Amino acid sequence: MSDIHDTYCSPLATRYASRPMQENFSARRRALVWRDLWIALADCQRELGLEISEQQIQALRDAREDVDLERVAALERELRHDVMAHVHAFGEKAPAAKAILHLGATSCFVADGADLVLIQEGLRIVRARLVGVARALNEFCREQRELPILGFTHFQPAQPTTLGKRATLWLQDFLLDLEEVEALLERLPFRGVKGTTGTQASFLQLFGGDHDKVRQLDRLVTERLGFSRSVAVCGQTYPRKWDALVLHVLAGVAASAAKFAVDIRLLAHRREVEEPFGKKQVGSSAMPYKRNPMRSERIGALSRYLLHLAPNGLDTAANQWLERTLDDSANRRLAIPESFLAADAILQLVQDVASGLVVYPRVIASELAREMPFMATETILMAAVQGGGDRQEFHGRIRVHSHAAAARLKTEDGVNDLLERISGDPAFAAVRDALPDLVDPRRFVGRAPQQVDEFLAEVVAPVLRERATVRPPEGGVRV
Repeated sequence: MSDIHDTYCSPLATRYASRPMQENFSARRRALVWRDLWIALADCQRELGLEISEQQIQALRDAREDVDLERVAALERELRHDVMAHVHAFGEKAPAAKAILHLGATSCFVADGADLVLIQEGLRIVRARLVGVARALNEFCREQRELPILGFTHFQPAQPTTLGKRATLWLQDFLLDLEEVEALLERLPFRGVKGTTGTQASFLQLFGGDHDKVRQLDRLVTERLGFSRSVAVCGQTYPRKWDALVLHVLAGVAASAAKFAVDIRLLAHRREVEEPFGKKQVGSSAMPYKRNPMRSERIGALSRYLLHLAPNGLDTAANQWLERTLDDSANRRLAIPESFLAADAILQLVQDVASGLVVYPRVIASELAREMPFMATETILMAAVQGGGDRQEFHGRIRVHSHAAAARLKTEDGVNDLLERISGDPAFAAVRDALPDLVDPRRFVGRAPQQVDEFLAEVVAPVLRERATVRPPEGGVRV
């Protein structure tokens, strides 16, 4: 048997995604869900009157865990059909039930049905990860609610905000993702028992033309698999628009995470906020002083990959020929699991970074002080006018001083001496002593601290309270 290191393995599995998400899309898990579908189908058919014995159902249940994937692979090489390989392998383990296995069903009954079960569980894992991210960012917002920090528009210095207020923007995005994931979980249908081309003809024959029993079978199997409804109509496959919706929601997670990660990288460049950095972590093989934001960069890399999988779902939905075409199969085997593994990895990284952000208040204050005199010019102007004098004259003097200070800042020693220039101008004698207070950053953050409090209390707290028992699954991966 070849070693895992001798063949290619997806880095999403070997480096990034968690064990629970990998297990959800594993070959064994898929095989077990296929068997759950066959057991549910046969048991519901028996309940509705077909000649299937309880002993046959029990034989299937007893053999459920005995999955021999090597035998399945050998059968598939011979039959060139994955579902039939599993049918034969299951029948070999439960010979008493072999005759009624897969009765009236098409391959998509198990293949599509299992996909929806795995997607449902994948969304639950993503939901739990999003709740974990929300908890971490909630704490950070609260801790940093009133720390003034330079705001930016166009990545140019703008009116100050607070670090906590900035973080609410990240948190709000992830709450929107949580809302979308939960809405999709609520809406996600099962394929149901629809037959070869979706007409239920085979089941109508089995039940002697009894339409009510065919409908009951569809409902019973759907409920047995944990869904509240099945698709109303379909061809051979469930509508691939559902895959497109799933990938769209996961891509939304990627967009939120990428925005968060880019902001952390920008703040790290300014030395104002950094992601966690281990005591023995190496930032660069050549430059020992480096503290590269590698986790945020990894979030960006994985998010870019996930974002570009979203159009794939739409392409597949657009290329369904009549009742079905098989050219979606190999594509979906890649796109759906990889999207979930990527989202899982991304959210683990986001929670890790958000839980350990390192803030440097002195650097933040220093960078803010460098720009505050320019930000405060209107405030100083209005105070000077209130102290007595001509507004136009004050405006002209501040303009001259501002340009001179900006020139020194940009072309000389990097010092912003605007306040010194204004303080030394006799025209501003009335406000000279008030200048330090006039440029206090706390005067310029508006309602940012109160907005943080209101957002956390009115929006975030109810969300976290209602999901207090939702916890990410055990078995993460290194971040």
